[in-house]
Amino acid sequence: MNKFSREEFLFLARIAQQTERFNDMIEFIKHFLDQELNKEERSILSAAYKNVVGNKRAELRVLTAIEQKESRKQTDQYTLNYIRNYKHKIEGELKNSCSEILNLIDSTLYPNAKQVDSKVFYLKMKGDYNRYLAEFLLDNEYHGAVEQATQAYKEADVLAKSNLSTTSPIRLGLHLNQSVFYYEILQNATEAIRIANEAFEQAIAQVDTVNEENYKDCTLIMQLLRDNLTLWNNPEEEANDDQ
Repeated sequence: MNKFSREEFLFLARIAQQTERFNDMIEFIKHFLDQELNKEERSILSAAYKNVVGNKRAELRVLTAIEQKESRKQTDQYTLNYIRNYKHKIEGELKNSCSEILNLIDSTLYPNAKQVDSKVFYLKMKGDYNRYLAEFLLDNEYHGAVEQATQAYKEADVLAKSNLSTTSPIRLGLHLNQSVFYYEILQNATEAIRIANEAFEQAIAQVDTVNEENYKDCTLIMQLLRDNLTLWNNPEEEANDDQ
C-alpha cells in the first residue's frame, strides 16, 4: 500500500468516508501529509477527525448524563464505579485522538502551510481540539488546553482579519468556534456575543459579493452565528459550532 500515489490514497480516503470508516480515513490521509494540503485534502482531513472525535464527544456526553442520573438515584457505589471507569476509558480515547491531530498540526501541517487560508485553517483546528480537551480535562491539563486554545484562536483571528474576506467560510468558521469557546469554556458571554455579532454583521454587509463556490458554506455559518446569538439570550440552550 505504501506504493500507492497521493491521488490513490486520497481516493481511498473518500471511499472510507462514504463507508463511515473514519479511522481508516485518517490512516490513508497520513500517507500524504508530507506536502501542503489543498482545499479538498484539508476538508477530508477535517472530516475524518471531526467524525472520530465527534463520536467520542457524543459518547462522553451520554455517559456523563447517565452518571449524573444514577448519582441522583443513589445507585450503589459498585455500579457508579463501573460507569465512571467506562467514562474514563472514553475520555482516554478522546484525549488520544485530540492529541494525535494536535501533534500533526504542530509537527507537519502548520509548518508545511504556505497559504494564509491553510494557516488559519490549522490554527482554528488547534483551537478546536484543545477546546474539546478542555471540555473534560481537569486541573493543570484543563488550564493547559485552555491556554493553547486561546492562543491558537487569537493567532488565527489576527491572520484572518488581515488576509481573509469577512465572508470567507474559513474566517467565519473560526469566529463561530472561537465565540463558542468563550461562551462555553471561558464562560465569558460578553466576549462570545461580541465575536459572533461582529462576524455576522461584517459578513452580512458583504454577502451579496460572495461567489457561488463559497455561498452555501458562508450562509450556513452565518445562520449558525445568528442561532447562537439568539440562544445565548437563553443560557440553558446549547450553542452550535461547525466542529
